[in-house]
Amino acid sequence: MVKPPAAVTGAAKRRLAPALVMAAVLSVAWPATPLTQEISFFRIGTGDTSGTLFAVGSAIASAISNPPGSRPCDRGGSCGVPNLVAVAQSTEGAIENVEAIAAGLMESALVRADVAYWAYYGTGPFATQEPLSNLRAIANLYPAVVHIVARQGQGISTVSDLAGKRVCLGPKASGTPANAQAILAAYGLLVDDIEASYLDSGLAADRLQAGEIDAFFAIGGLPVEAVEDLARRSEVMLVPVDAAPRDEITSFSPFLAEAEIPSGTYSGLGFAPAVAVGTQFIISADADEELVYELTKSLWHERTRELLESSHPQARQISSEHALERLAIPLHPGAQRYYREQGIHR
Repeated sequence: MVKPPAAVTGAAKRRLAPALVMAAVLSVAWPATPLTQEISFFRIGTGDTSGTLFAVGSAIASAISNPPGSRPCDRGGSCGVPNLVAVAQSTEGAIENVEAIAAGLMESALVRADVAYWAYYGTGPFATQEPLSNLRAIANLYPAVVHIVARQGQGISTVSDLAGKRVCLGPKASGTPANAQAILAAYGLLVDDIEASYLDSGLAADRLQAGEIDAFFAIGGLPVEAVEDLARRSEVMLVPVDAAPRDEITSFSPFLAEAEIPSGTYSGLGFAPAVAVGTQFIISADADEELVYELTKSLWHERTRELLESSHPQARQISSEHALERLAIPLHPGAQRYYREQGIHR
């Protein structure tokens, strides 16, 4: 039988619907299995469907899944966790993800390092609530770059020019607004200095093209699909984060680092200096140690490399060599056991 997910209501239930439909479709597609082979359902919270998180999360879900009746790994079949069915769950972003894990509404998620840190220690956007101390890390994955996209012809050439403009800071349930505010602050701007809105990158790109906003912030691995699509159909530009403000931002946050968006990453757009934050695979501290050990083992299986590289260009940077870099929260004991066996240390 499939283990039912925890009860949810309202918007959360609507967001879980695609995953539940997927589980039903898969259950019809698999051959009948003995009742003793219990299938475990495992969700990976990601972000909006147009972002890197969803693409990479879907690849990881495929890699760690291994339902009954699958062809053995050594015969070209699944190399995932036996009897596990994993799906990537679209969400509004990192803040929703960590809260869902802490509440038992989701098994795992891909989350920005700074959001994981804030949630675990009860700082930043989580300063008014109890720390989510039951979060644990499985691995650091790849850097997510902060993009600032603006319409051409609006007099925007630097972040300072966003003053008085209509700017989307990202979904409220994601970590993007906090990163956006850090960048604005480095230029002496507050949220009150702009006309702020809060949308995911896909909707923000549509609003920008329609002339309803002047700029938006988006975070993701290169390239971000929403930015790529927008660059093909509209006259836009990437707003640079200059050297001095960038140094201030990265010195203030241990999880933000210097980055760049190379020329040609997006159609018709040139080079832009930027900042980036690590993307990390996290899980509940209550997750079974043996399960997390097997998850980590499947994540770094050589077959998983093929799935990741075909999912998104940024996934080529995912490597076990960087798995323990800049982890924001403690490792889960199951993951820690795997890394010790492999001789991988911080």
